[in-house]
Amino acid sequence: MPCRCVLLCLSFLACAVHAEGLTPDRLGVIYNLNDSSSTLVAHYYARQRAVPEANLIGLNVPDKAGISGEELRQLRSQMLQRLPSNVQSLLLVWSRPYAVECMSITSAFAAGYAAGNCNLGCARTALNPLFDTPGWLPADTTGWLPAMLLPSADVALARAVIDRGIRADGSRPPGTVYLVRTQDAVRNVRAEGFDDTQTLVGSRIKVVQLRTPIDRPVPDAIAYFTGAVRVEELNRIAFRPGAVADHLTSFGGVLDGQGQMSSLEWLRQGATGSYGAVSEPCNHRGKFPSPAIFMDYYLRGDTLLEAYWKSVAMPAQGLFIGEPLARPFSPTDAE
Repeated sequence: MPCRCVLLCLSFLACAVHAEGLTPDRLGVIYNLNDSSSTLVAHYYARQRAVPEANLIGLNVPDKAGISGEELRQLRSQMLQRLPSNVQSLLLVWSRPYAVECMSITSAFAAGYAAGNCNLGCARTALNPLFDTPGWLPADTTGWLPAMLLPSADVALARAVIDRGIRADGSRPPGTVYLVRTQDAVRNVRAEGFDDTQTLVGSRIKVVQLRTPIDRPVPDAIAYFTGAVRVEELNRIAFRPGAVADHLTSFGGVLDGQGQMSSLEWLRQGATGSYGAVSEPCNHRGKFPSPAIFMDYYLRGDTLLEAYWKSVAMPAQGLFIGEPLARPFSPTDAE
């Protein structure tokens, strides 16, 4: 039986990590003054999540799929002038823009636009200083403001995603993590790490490895990781509140869905968060979420935004979407 001092130390460490975690008062909610849906959803989110009024910042955001680096610089500068100093992360509430030239809007707002991230081909992009790191005070420690986009054009969907995140909080869902091997060799690269994922988190939550084609119901999903241009079994998946899902492909973050399945389809099916590339990343594993790292931190009690950002080594081209404060597991679950 552990001695009292060991238990106290474990309790202190859990509290310390939680104390550094993302909370409503540390989240900035940024919305488009020119978009009534954006404004409505942002204020609904703030009310439901008790985000301080000072953290709500309206900007004049252009309504187009992608903006220039200079447009981003101006918007980010206006935001930083008004953002309370305690804010550590951002929720962007609109559907367009989702890209800044070749960067995602979430990464560009997080770290600023950098032309070097727009190298052609399969070049490496900037490393994420938050990758696989405990705690969460990114603005204080790195100067970054990790962001997530909540698409707001469909107000009913946006509200549903918010409500899912709230229902997830502290629910400790006995869900299933699905790791899906596909027939698409180019997009199946994460399958190399599926066994390691099962080893790392399989004692804490049910992990099931599947292979496409999948012609049966897929119930109780808390996470679903696959690789495909389109997920044929999408309408068979039943998600728990707080679930995340993504499909490693070139343009999942293009929310207009031009040619490839948009990450938005995961939210429409019932997921609470997703991720996709807005420009060609090739099949570089470091540019996509690591299922093992995501689930490890999620199960430790991180919010959806924290765990997702920690799971991507090079997020410059990747768009994070969903409800950032969803926290199905608490730090005590990890003890």
